[in-house]
Amino acid sequence: MPKKYLAYTLLVCTTLIWSVNFIIGKFAYLFEVPPLTLNFLRWTLVWLLLFPFTYKEIFSNIKLIKKNIIYLTILAITSVSAFNSLVYLALNYTQAIDTILMISIIPVFVLFLSSILGVEKFNFFQLIGLIVSFVGVLIIFSNADLDKILNLNFNIGNAWMLLAVFCWALYSSLLKKKKLPFSTLGLVEILASIGLIFLIPQFIGEQMYGKEIKFNKAFFLILSFVTLFASIGAYYSWNKAIELIGPNRASIFLHLMPIFGVSLAIVLLKESFQMYHFIGATFIVTGIYLSNRKKYD
Repeated sequence: MPKKYLAYTLLVCTTLIWSVNFIIGKFAYLFEVPPLTLNFLRWTLVWLLLFPFTYKEIFSNIKLIKKNIIYLTILAITSVSAFNSLVYLALNYTQAIDTILMISIIPVFVLFLSSILGVEKFNFFQLIGLIVSFVGVLIIFSNADLDKILNLNFNIGNAWMLLAVFCWALYSSLLKKKKLPFSTLGLVEILASIGLIFLIPQFIGEQMYGKEIKFNKAFFLILSFVTLFASIGAYYSWNKAIELIGPNRASIFLHLMPIFGVSLAIVLLKESFQMYHFIGATFIVTGIYLSNRKKYD
């Protein structure tokens, strides 16, 4: 399979998993699962699951890890330590639909950050594709009603989510800054190892604040999904896709999340399919096509 098609497949799977993850994150709030504790336990399990498969690679590259510790720490903080905690915090204060809408801002940030940081310059096709697909996102979430867009309420949850968006955009932009000889899973394990150092204070602070864990069926189902799918599966796919086609072309696929979100609502919640869904989806798919139209070196 050509690398670009492999990347596209991985990105579609990633955005689908993350669309479900936002719904799961909202369920976590409804079942009173502490958000920072959930993120700490999530990455602890990821570390334990991946360690048997990656420890040889990590120990054989200790010198390289030490040499690039600042770069790897920034990647770990922006992805493992900050992004997930901020998303779960945001879902405690705002609707899942608002957070998914704000995720659609990430490609804008990536486009400019990757250019400023000298990682990858954007071009005309990417810019036009970004604009077209973002219009599609707005159409879906506003029901093609401009007044709904103009009257969106900004709350503390949106503020947490905006910070999360910036963290993920910075992580995605920097991911291809250096070509380190780690496997995709090896890199995830390294970032989890560093990121957990910064998650421990979050966990302790939340426990001291009185946020208790209720060890019930819902908790274990939520933890299993965010560990196996939203962490290992999605991070592997996202990192591999950026390695193959770069952050600019990869990030535009985040605009598929509103389509998946609507589709899940139709299938699971029996909501009706409207014409604005079709129009919005058409804009999004067209934008993704445009952003990947030109060949790259």
